[in-house]
Amino acid sequence: MILEIEHGALGFGDRTLWHDLNLRVEPGEFLAVLGPNGSGKTSLLRTILGMQRLDAGSARLLGEPIRGGDRRIGYVPQQKILPPGTPLRGRDLVALGVDGHRFGLPVSRAADRARAAELIAEVGATGYADRPIGRLSGGEQQRLRVAQALAGDPVLLLCDEPLLSLDLQNQRGVAELLDRRRREHDTAVVFVTHDVNPVLGLVDRVLYLANGRFREGTPDEVLRSDVLSDLYGTPVDVIRTGGRVVVVGGLEHAHHAEVAP
Repeated sequence: MILEIEHGALGFGDRTLWHDLNLRVEPGEFLAVLGPNGSGKTSLLRTILGMQRLDAGSARLLGEPIRGGDRRIGYVPQQKILPPGTPLRGRDLVALGVDGHRFGLPVSRAADRARAAELIAEVGATGYADRPIGRLSGGEQQRLRVAQALAGDPVLLLCDEPLLSLDLQNQRGVAELLDRRRREHDTAVVFVTHDVNPVLGLVDRVLYLANGRFREGTPDEVLRSDVLSDLYGTPVDVIRTGGRVVVVGGLEHAHHAEVAP
């Protein structure tokens, strides 16, 4: 067992994000976390990262209580384009993941450089790693963020909308990197997204958060009209077409779902 949350509850003021959440993530598993804005998806990642405490229940990594700064957890953030004038090179960004945690301690610069080069090669970014990161495309930048997240050889990889704003080719490329990592290293992946379609073929289970409630299971078990209608308390249609999932419902949740163009 990589991650275990037992009877977890989290809220803000009198608003409950989710409660009595029991979640187990196994080695090499790909879990997609779906739900509307404000349902607690990013808060769940913050809890696993040790940045936010549960109101009730417990969270454990490899049987130990979650603690902040655990390098056994890697984190891939949303894709955010850096301005062209950013002086940092792609290689420097990855190096921050390799040695950025060693403040005040002697480091082996040669070993760090070698490790950074290894990670860059793993994500296929060697050809542009020495260019200023602000001059790289969104997909190139995101590959380097994946490399940075892998610096601690994590057993669990948390991804917060990592494909946001990427074109289809780069979405596919980044998704394939994550899939290869979990298959070759048994790294578990918890993947927060508004659109499950780019990774639908990779997903083992779905955790769907909505209205202070949740459903968990395989995509076929959760992404169904009856299940989502029950979660939202209003009719929701789930349509499968051309290998994609389209969720059609009321305006109050139409913005969030995995809607095909």
